[in-house]
Amino acid sequence: MKIALPQDEFYNPKLLCEFIHEFGISHVFSVQPEAEWKNIYRDVNFRKVRFHRVLTAYLDEDMLDRIRKRKRTHPERDIVLGYRTLGMTHKTHAWYGRHGFLKVAIADQVKARAVERGIACDISHHPKDVITGDGWYSFLLRCKYVLGTEGGTSILDWDGSLHERTGSFVKEHPNADFAEIERNCFPGMDGTFEGFAISPRHLEACATETCQVLTEGEYNGILLPGKHYIELKKDFSNLDEVLDTIVRDDLRQNITKRAYRDVVASGKYSYAAFTKFVLETALFDPQYKHGIRPSRAWIDLVNTYTKVLDRINWAVLHVLYQGGRLLSKFIQKTGRKIS
Repeated sequence: MKIALPQDEFYNPKLLCEFIHEFGISHVFSVQPEAEWKNIYRDVNFRKVRFHRVLTAYLDEDMLDRIRKRKRTHPERDIVLGYRTLGMTHKTHAWYGRHGFLKVAIADQVKARAVERGIACDISHHPKDVITGDGWYSFLLRCKYVLGTEGGTSILDWDGSLHERTGSFVKEHPNADFAEIERNCFPGMDGTFEGFAISPRHLEACATETCQVLTEGEYNGILLPGKHYIELKKDFSNLDEVLDTIVRDDLRQNITKRAYRDVVASGKYSYAAFTKFVLETALFDPQYKHGIRPSRAWIDLVNTYTKVLDRINWAVLHVLYQGGRLLSKFIQKTGRKIS
């Protein structure tokens, strides 16, 4: 039994189709909407390969433990409205489509209006303001509200040519705006693909009980407007109404409690649940004579094994990274001495 769990399926799926053929993949666990599968996997025989929808990420128990510890010691939420993204700030990413630029637009539009109204906000899409590691959870715990959009793109780059074409054009025309890039690199293609999905950030905000202000979207049917988040129209036509809600601050606690209960406490979106789904779906397959339904103990064993392996891999990367830094310093010092 061979399975594939791809991400970023909007980029060069032609190569992914070839991979599925060459390696005899039986099951594909896709993060893209089912309506787009025939478009993405146009060279795959759907009678032989089975497709299943999964998320781009899940909640990890270790991460939840770290968040719980920070909750107990963290000060009062001093930021009313927060947000971080790199978005499509570089024009070479224009081939992601207008949906990609929405990540930047929401930052600029909301921040300008929030500042006018005296709302304490910490919103940025500049690289210098990137927050890494567990610092992101601390940032969320300082925020009463956090902005967000669906992950994904509004263009499918079938063979990677759009990426190359856009990069070359932007290099030759660095001052070109999106409209000019679109005309020359992917005319009429923006909006022909709806590769949108819930992202890890949405789950993390639920875990930190930070109220989300999200642009309208599906969010895999997991997050519902008015119930789990405050909806912001993509054209920002209801922005003043949303800011009024934030200033009143009368809905936040009920929304965050429901989001925590339905998304985090339910356990539906944990890595353990994900592992169970993948194993049972792939192994208990009627088309294979030896298909089996794995026991709970066996699934737990595999889940533990993958977590241990993941930690070992990160430890190796850490050692290699630190070793590279030391080697670089040594070369710099010895190089100066030689010169």
